[in-house]
Amino acid sequence: MLDWLKNINKPYPEFYKNYVSKFEKKSNRFVALSIETTGLNIEKDVILSFGAIGVVNDTILVGDSFEVAIPQYKYLHDNGITNDFLMESSIPKLVEPIAIEKLLEFVGNSTLVGHRINFDIEMLNMVLSKMECGRIKNEALDIEVMYRKLHDITDKSFSLDELSSLFKVPKADRISATDDAYSIALLFLKLKSRLGLWN
Repeated sequence: MLDWLKNINKPYPEFYKNYVSKFEKKSNRFVALSIETTGLNIEKDVILSFGAIGVVNDTILVGDSFEVAIPQYKYLHDNGITNDFLMESSIPKLVEPIAIEKLLEFVGNSTLVGHRINFDIEMLNMVLSKMECGRIKNEALDIEVMYRKLHDITDKSFSLDELSSLFKVPKADRISATDDAYSIALLFLKLKSRLGLWN
């Protein structure tokens, strides 16, 4: 039997069904999202923290934010990695399944905005798969792709720090996923304006 046919009536967890039901309507909210991971291998690496901030009508809603660390003790121990700063910080900590559930609740049907956002989405999809859920449904925009489109660049990559410098976006003292999400939100508004999108 075809895989998609097997999964068509699959009983997804309630939180995921609630998330999917939100897409019956379109949202004018964007969510700048940053995910910190242990590396760039989708199958082997794990998520350490999320930072997300809402953006509506060209305004960054600092009060509309989400931040959580995921204690991945087994992975870190097995791979000889320490992340003491994250674990000892005051960032709220949740186990991975609950963190993902809360993130989807926060994001809802918003358009996701990130730096190399496809990687972040695939990391989320990997965890959702382990939780016997479907995939991320949100539309997504990538600020690096937006910048390359603005300047018609096809052969160069730009880190978040490089984009921040190019647009004179101040860098935060404390490096966290939420700091990065705020930088992404600022860059998104500048790029959106210059590209003439949704004005």
